Amino acid sequence: MITLPFSVNGGKNRIEIKNLFLFSSGKTVSIFGTAIYQFALGLYVLKLTGSAISFAATLILGIIPMIVINPFAGVIADKFNKKRLIVSMDLLNGMLLVAVYVLSNIVGLKLWLIYVTTILMTVFSTFFGVALESAKPNIVSKTMLMNINSISKIIDSISSIMGPMLGGIVFAIFDIRTFIMINGISFIFSGISMMLINFKQFQQQSNEELPKEKIHFLRDIKDGFHYITARKNILNLFILLISLNFFLGFTVTVPIPYIMNTVLGLGSKNFGIIQGSFPVGMILGALMVKKLTKKIPYSSLLRYLSVSLSTLMIITGLPVLLEKYQFAPVFYVIFYSMVMFLIGAIVALIDIPFSYIMQNEIPEEFRGRVLSIGISIGKAMLPLALVTSGILLTVIPSYLIQMIGGGSFLLFILQSTTKMKVELKTVSIDT
Repeated sequence: MITLPFSVNGGKNRIEIKNLFLFSSGKTVSIFGTAIYQFALGLYVLKLTGSAISFAATLILGIIPMIVINPFAGVIADKFNKKRLIVSMDLLNGMLLVAVYVLSNIVGLKLWLIYVTTILMTVFSTFFGVALESAKPNIVSKTMLMNINSISKIIDSISSIMGPMLGGIVFAIFDIRTFIMINGISFIFSGISMMLINFKQFQQQSNEELPKEKIHFLRDIKDGFHYITARKNILNLFILLISLNFFLGFTVTVPIPYIMNTVLGLGSKNFGIIQGSFPVGMILGALMVKKLTKKIPYSSLLRYLSVSLSTLMIITGLPVLLEKYQFAPVFYVIFYSMVMFLIGAIVALIDIPFSYIMQNEIPEEFRGRVLSIGISIGKAMLPLALVTSGILLTVIPSYLIQMIGGGSFLLFILQSTTKMKVELKTVSIDT
């Protein structure tokens, strides 16, 4: 059984508070800038080409390189100084966008330039994300580790709500080149914030203190896989998280928009309200997670949450099954908003303690590789879920997708969570 110290009474020193503030401000600027940039740039590509394929290409170029590069980024994060890696990637992103601004004023903002920039930004952001995730236990104490994960989730959730909204405003008001320059400066600001963080305050062993050895990517990635497979509880948690991503993609990501727009015809405004409920739920989950994990053993909480999530997946198909009763549109909006809100809260309540466990349990010399391998597999499973769900929607009623997906996830978690013994033990740690 994995038992992890979950501190509730430890003090917070000034260095830790400064680290947390700099982390939050730097990530907020970086994440918001990226979310706004991606949405505004997508609109620009759509306006420039009038092609949905070109628009989709910009989205794909922001995902596929991440899946491929993640394991290699994990190796680099384990072998090199994390602070230098994090700061360098932010500054490279900033300098890249400044260079794009200059180049676009000379040759124009061409489609090839957008594609190349998107790929490079994905590469830099992937290295940044893996290094930062694995470095969290070094910049705050165990007392505050759950807090920094919650703050990180809240920043991600708010950016997913505000990013498209602000991106649309930016696209309407500013010249896209001007915003590229602004976003480049924001990345540089984020890099400076990360530069001021003390990455050694809570570090048990510095990267510089680890034996210097030559990097063998395939062997090092293989060692990461071996670390996961040799530890049953960690492997089971990864399998659960990957299956969660798959079934959410299968039963929610594709079917819900299809039902909203095609089956029920609710319109874009109502669809936006429903979609916005998910990140709002994640914010609530992030705010509640520390109190809940103090009161309920995590193994039990994980089982309750997983059963609840599979039930919500199943009932998302009920309005379609009862479509003949012709409920008012407001009923569907309220129903699906509540369901998406609860799904978001549950996902946060599962995901944040999972990150906490991985950051505590995995030693620093393996942390980057193990986390990046899990992220890559989870990201790779999502397109499979989306394609499978999309194909099935053309041959069977949409409500069956939710019932099949939710039912399958329920059977999986009933079988798997009974074998897991993962707890967050409450202790007091003085910092």
